[in-house]
Amino acid sequence: MKSHEIYTAVPSALVSKMLDWFRTNDRNVYRSAVSALAQNRKLRPVFVEKKSLAEQYAWIHKTLQIRATDAIGEQLLQAWLMAGQQPLLAAFCDAMGIPHNGQGSVVGDLPKKIDAERLDAAVESLLSKEFHPLLVSVYLHTFNLQQPGGWPELTDKLANDPRLKLQAAVA
Repeated sequence: MKSHEIYTAVPSALVSKMLDWFRTNDRNVYRSAVSALAQNRKLRPVFVEKKSLAEQYAWIHKTLQIRATDAIGEQLLQAWLMAGQQPLLAAFCDAMGIPHNGQGSVVGDLPKKIDAERLDAAVESLLSKEFHPLLVSVYLHTFNLQQPGGWPELTDKLANDPRLKLQAAVA
């Protein structure tokens, strides 16, 4: 699943939460995203900036659903997860035995192969903690983008575990 497909599947409330986080914690990323998305659509950033906040968020979400914005969308997801969802990332890395810096940023190379049983246990652990299933699903989809073609075990888990379906995770 590419980032534009993730943005198509997730509810606007999650995208708004992500954009709120950027506006509160890293306004430069928010401005850069607006600028890059506007340029991608051959618009001036001021076109977006003049809209109300709700209209900005709706426009950004709609624009991130376009295949041509995949790189921008993936960078936004990565930045939000790496800076704003560190406990989730660290818990996943711990459960998978992936060395990290204590905040979920992988130290060294990503694993070439993922153990399916360990992945099952990691997903169970994440879902049994305070992490919302939608957030876990978005993170795992984004993590899977870090390997060309994804990891077969994770791709299979995402496709077959109903708790990790982005639309189902909303409920």
